[in-house]
Amino acid sequence: MVLGILLIIAGFMIALYPPLLSIIVATLLIFIGALLTVISYRFKKMGRHFQDPFSDFFVRF
Repeated sequence: MVLGILLIIAGFMIALYPPLLSIIVATLLIFIGALLTVISYRFKKMGRHFQDPFSDFFVRF
């Protein structure tokens, strides 16, 4: 419910100030890129702990 309210507010703000859309999209892209970087780093770090080929197979995928 809170997410829906935030999306409605964001929609009104974009309607009133259109350049806000580019700021929101840029922020989302930066956040997603940083999140993917952290996740891949964690998977690589976790993958070093497994020396078993069976476990390595499933961690890689």
